[in-house]
Amino acid sequence: MSDFPTTARVVIIGGGVVGVSTLYHLAKAGWTDCVLLEKNELTAGSTWHAAGNCPSFSTSWAIMNMQRYSLGLYAGLAEEVDYPMNYHVTGSIRLAHDKNRMLEFERARTMGRYQGLDIEMMSISDMKDAYPFLETHDLAGGLWDPDDGDIDPAQLTQALAKGARDMGASIQRFCPATGVTQVGDEWIVHTDKGDIRCEKVVNCAGYYAQRVGEWFKPYGGRTVPMTVMSHQYFLTEEIPELKEWTEANGRKVPLLRDVDSSYYLRQDKHGLNLGPYERNCKAHWVTPEDPMPEDFSFQLYPDDLERLEWYIEDAMARVPILGSQGVGRVINGPIPYAPDGLPLIGPMPGVKNAYEGCVFTFGITQGGGAGKVLAEWITEGETEWDMWAVDPRRYTDYTDQDYCDRKAMEVYGHEYAMHFPHHEWPAGRDKKLSPVHDKVTAAGGVMGAYNGWERANWFAQPGDDTSHEATQTWERQGPWAERIRQEVEAVRDHCGVLDLPGFSRFNLTGAGAAEFLRGKITGGLPKIGRMNLAYFADDRGRILTEMSVVRHAEEHFTLITAASAQWHDYDVLNSDLPAGLELVDHTKDFSTLIVTGPKAREVLTKMGTDADLSLGWLTHQAAQVAGQDCALLRVSFAGELGWEIHAQNANMPALYDAVIAAGAKPFGMYALNSLRIEKGYRAWKGDLSTDYSLLEAGLERFVKLDKPQDFPGKAALQNEKQQGRKKAFASLIVEADAYDAPYMSTIWHDGAVVGETTSGDFGYRVGKSIALAMLRPDLAVPGTEVEVEIFGQRCKAVVQEDQPLWDPSNERLRSC
Repeated sequence: MSDFPTTARVVIIGGGVVGVSTLYHLAKAGWTDCVLLEKNELTAGSTWHAAGNCPSFSTSWAIMNMQRYSLGLYAGLAEEVDYPMNYHVTGSIRLAHDKNRMLEFERARTMGRYQGLDIEMMSISDMKDAYPFLETHDLAGGLWDPDDGDIDPAQLTQALAKGARDMGASIQRFCPATGVTQVGDEWIVHTDKGDIRCEKVVNCAGYYAQRVGEWFKPYGGRTVPMTVMSHQYFLTEEIPELKEWTEANGRKVPLLRDVDSSYYLRQDKHGLNLGPYERNCKAHWVTPEDPMPEDFSFQLYPDDLERLEWYIEDAMARVPILGSQGVGRVINGPIPYAPDGLPLIGPMPGVKNAYEGCVFTFGITQGGGAGKVLAEWITEGETEWDMWAVDPRRYTDYTDQDYCDRKAMEVYGHEYAMHFPHHEWPAGRDKKLSPVHDKVTAAGGVMGAYNGWERANWFAQPGDDTSHEATQTWERQGPWAERIRQEVEAVRDHCGVLDLPGFSRFNLTGAGAAEFLRGKITGGLPKIGRMNLAYFADDRGRILTEMSVVRHAEEHFTLITAASAQWHDYDVLNSDLPAGLELVDHTKDFSTLIVTGPKAREVLTKMGTDADLSLGWLTHQAAQVAGQDCALLRVSFAGELGWEIHAQNANMPALYDAVIAAGAKPFGMYALNSLRIEKGYRAWKGDLSTDYSLLEAGLERFVKLDKPQDFPGKAALQNEKQQGRKKAFASLIVEADAYDAPYMSTIWHDGAVVGETTSGDFGYRVGKSIALAMLRPDLAVPGTEVEVEIFGQRCKAVVQEDQPLWDPSNERLRSC
């Protein structure tokens, strides 16, 4: 007990690979006064029974970054910390059954090459050469990942632990945390061996993360969104043919993934390891009859191979030697799943000085990168790469347990599914509905979920194909394409209305509110009765977020931001809110209609209003419209004359009925995206992210370096202005054929990589495929020709003038 630490800078709860990696990376950053608590032995949870596969492949830019880092770390870790590890880099083959899968592989290959990975496409003959036991008669091709392989999870964790200990960090095994107490800005973590007072605490509790998360609820926390799934794989007995080939070639066969059939097949010694992700999957500990045990350390579920029967037969047909020997061992253990299958890494929503590194479905391959990212959050308050894809604040209050369970089952059963741009996953829907949801769907609204809010993506006409199958394409064309065109043309030529529930909105009041905001944003504040865009930077001058600031009085503001940014942006405002200021989240109390197009003024007049419709762009006013109290904001993300009508939920049905009766045509989110990209309007966490500075993103007009307030990132932006940008924003017209440029498509010039796209879509008003891009600054010159790599094809693109492609002088937007 005399060696038990009673104080620490950071306490990590959970001794799996992610918790230990976080401790290791904190120590590497110089934070050695940190403690990890594990209730049993290290690796006792999911790490213990993990298969240990280590792919770099991902179609998520953030996840690929994280996994790429992990594999680089693991390659040198044994030597660095002097701890032996079984790490086999065998390479892997992903099988494609059709063209769509090959296109997905081309997309991942492009992203990987940009990040320095040697991922390559494979022909049928390539696959036969690499894997002689493979049946290829029905395949379209494949993908080769040379860095893939497998690692012993226990050895990896122990190596990280040794490295952390050698640098001075403390690991307390057989020491369960029992609760936490917040005292001021510090924490007391309670254990059976005593209390530890610390500055920061991290939930790395694996499949017990939800239980640990409950301790933080009294301090502003929420139930951790997760479900525990049963993942089952088995190992065969020794296969003579495989042993003979291995000894003759001096290596293992590559790891095989049949992603269309949904399983991996890996050599294990001289046998094979088959791990399916079956559609008829099973969650555990989700009913009163199946409660989560107090301790499940080093335990497994009973075998349930009947669930895998189809996948076993399919795998034996693909690799016939799999069926030549019996099953040697079955592993059926718990794996946590978040609703989108990605982990939670970053600040704990609503709780100061608390973090999460939990709910890892692929914790072994992501563990190294996760530790790096968490250590950066803790020590610096920001991360090298934008990690919104795994930020715990990406979820809000719609993630009840029903939602988590339904989504986990869906994601697990479609673990290798392709995420097509016009496809919406059906599980866990209708969690947040607009006040006029039934009216929107009755009009043909084909819905999508945005932070749990249901919004129309497009409006189908009778006879249009709205089936799941119709969306299984990467192409622009589909049943939606003509409808999007019609919706855009209605906005261009007359007036459209978009029902937009879920705008995040915060009311800020109190003496000093204006000065507080001046010290947070990079630019200036609007005058009373007006509104403007404001940008928040991190300490590097990178884009943290964007909000619309509506000023009602000297010290009274409404801040409006994206639906998905609700908890993130509330944290941005609330994290250092001075005493005497009040910040209230009104997101659920109000809804919005976007009424926009050259006839918008006529439509509002026909609806009946006492508003002054002559007030100019970026003004706002309280008004009555169609007999309903509301606020009218003279702004339009569509780039046409327009207003946003903001009103309490109860007032929205009458407003919607009136705007339709006055002649406005409903339009959806797909049309809005087309409209905004023609104007060069940036979207949050696509074009606007912490991967880019405000100057790189072409937002210098929103930066006032001469104002007296020392806002976050000011010094960095001053230095960047003197030294020059590393990238520059540009709009591109792309000869894109059937496909528009996806997020993070590589841009080439003279055979060299010179940038990436941040979003792409077809502009129906200009009749061109458009990409917003970040380029090498010397190429961000109008008329420069570059190439955008779209699904493996390099398409000619031309840099445009630094102005909107549609209505470049904003005459339509400002129309009186």
